[in-house]
Amino acid sequence: MTNSAPLTALALNCTLTPSPGESSTELMSDQVLNALREHGVEGRSIRVVDLDVKPGVEADMGAGDAWPGIRQQMLESDILVIATPTWVGQRSSVAQRVIERLDAELSATDDEGRLETFGKVALAVVVGNEDGAHAITAGLFQGLNDVGFTIPAQGGVYWNGEAMTTGDYKDLDEKPEAVASTMKTLAANAAHLARLLKQDRYPPA
Repeated sequence: MTNSAPLTALALNCTLTPSPGESSTELMSDQVLNALREHGVEGRSIRVVDLDVKPGVEADMGAGDAWPGIRQQMLESDILVIATPTWVGQRSSVAQRVIERLDAELSATDDEGRLETFGKVALAVVVGNEDGAHAITAGLFQGLNDVGFTIPAQGGVYWNGEAMTTGDYKDLDEKPEAVASTMKTLAANAAHLARLLKQDRYPPA
């Protein structure tokens, strides 16, 4: 753990399960936040499905839209964690909506023309009992990078249960060693990169 300036992380849990239902996605994203705390990063989580995030590609889609509040928390954070379950080999519809709403960041710039997301780090968490984690991670990283986020080395972690079974991450007796090791590396690299970017911003174009 470092004594450098504190960092913050926001995890967007894109489970399809409303609160207070148990969520493997929440468990895994919480484990990532815990790993980040080992490096001086304070984190918080939002279960997006509990909120009325309107469809669209604007920063604010009008009355009742919960996205502006989520966006403000994102802009106040140094690290964004997108956590999604796998359904039919794809990221959840909630995760897709988050990515669509992030499209608005392409038109939000500072006085020197930099996106407000420049300098922020993004991580991906994918969980499910079917294939698709690599493709989902790749799609998330492409979208997040397009809208200004920076991806650290080994910035994604996933768990795939046995295909065509009902096995669930939250039902495991312990965290698999490969997942634990990946989370440890992911957290260290994310905190390191976020500190570097906070100390030395991207130059204006």
